[in-house]
Amino acid sequence: MPTTYDHLEIRCPRLGGEVKFAYCRRESGDRPCARTITCWQSFFPVEQFLKDNMPEEDWERFTREQPKDKVTTLIDLIEAAKKRRNQG
Repeated sequence: MPTTYDHLEIRCPRLGGEVKFAYCRRESGDRPCARTITCWQSFFPVEQFLKDNMPEEDWERFTREQPKDKVTTLIDLIEAAKKRRNQG
């Protein structure tokens, strides 16, 4: 996927801090955060950008996902950080 917008930064309503678009487009591993379109739509044509740059199957999975709540997201992030720490 192109990195055209990766440098842009906004406040994440789920995490409560500043994040770059680069994080949002990979937050769910191989897919963007479920809230990416909602958060970024006023800054650039994010929906079209993602649709044009994701495989059709990934786009379909992404658009069917429901956003996780904040607590679930934080638990997932903690677990991912623990795994990274144990691998390195």
